[in-house]
Amino acid sequence: MGKIAPAAKKKDPLLEFCRALPGATEDIKWGADLIFSVGGKMFAGFQMPQAEPIGFKVEPLAFDGIVGRDGIIPAPYMAQHSWVSVTERKRVSEARLKQMLRESHRLVASKLSKKMRATLGIE
Repeated sequence: MGKIAPAAKKKDPLLEFCRALPGATEDIKWGADLIFSVGGKMFAGFQMPQAEPIGFKVEPLAFDGIVGRDGIIPAPYMAQHSWVSVTERKRVSEARLKQMLRESHRLVASKLSKKMRATLGIE
């Protein structure tokens, strides 16, 4: 696990939102990406220090309908796993981004074992 860079600790509403999700952990990977995970599985990534683009998982059936709207593109290297990338935060409302990040967390957490979800306090 990488060390959390000081810039990653800034008070960013989306970073704080991810930090508050049940069982969420954070780590710096690949040199400058702040990655949020649940149960050891990634659910969101922010390229630092600007915290954009933002990558996260979406429902596989919704992937094609989400990509191409509001500055959302297939996430490099992760699109095959239904991950998207929001290239510019200002193009998507904060409320919508939080909704999509919460859904990504839910999707990833739902694949964890029942025991792991219980340990993390996730229903």
